[in-house]
Amino acid sequence: MDVAAVIFDMDGTLAETEHVWDRVREDLARERGGAWSDRAHTDMMGMSSPEWTGYMHRELGVPMTPDEIRDEVVARLIATYRADPPFLPGAVDAVRRMAREYPCGIASSSNREIIAFMIDLGGMAQEITAFGASEEVARGKPHPGIYIEVAARLGADAARCVAVEDSTAGLRSALDAGMRVVAVPNPDYPPDPAVVARCHLIVDRIAGLTPDLLRTSLSP
Repeated sequence: MDVAAVIFDMDGTLAETEHVWDRVREDLARERGGAWSDRAHTDMMGMSSPEWTGYMHRELGVPMTPDEIRDEVVARLIATYRADPPFLPGAVDAVRRMAREYPCGIASSSNREIIAFMIDLGGMAQEITAFGASEEVARGKPHPGIYIEVAARLGADAARCVAVEDSTAGLRSALDAGMRVVAVPNPDYPPDPAVVARCHLIVDRIAGLTPDLLRTSLSP
């Protein structure tokens, strides 16, 4: 396969942040008198910002507008990441290795300002040439829109892109966009084995991803 670009998910793939999202949203819901449920985090995985803020307002009964929920959660997340950068071991190095050979992007369910903050925090501004947030497309993951959009921003045919993902929603999003998909299963939030089985390469850790492994695994 002639790889045109490599597109990374962020939360759970490059950074160990899923539990931070879970804690921040749960804390806010409880503080404001909402009704947090055990399934709330799973329900919101992959949702775009308009989707999860609406969910918290309607389904969890948080007495704030969706915009107010969004602004408070984003502020708390950025403060947490600044105090304790959450990148997974070897993740930034993996991006840099890939960027030496391919254009690289990020397709994330995080808000745009969080993605930009994390790119700067990791010193990846030279490596990440395009990124997109699912709030910028009609629907969040597992809909393929965000991967198709980031491929377009990279000037690449989606069918010639490789996506690197960890979650069920993200893997489905990239597969349905027609991309070759590298699964890096998140051990804390294990993806559906049936979806992982559809992927083209499975690696245990993002630190193990190299251009040579990609070429070998995706060759005819």
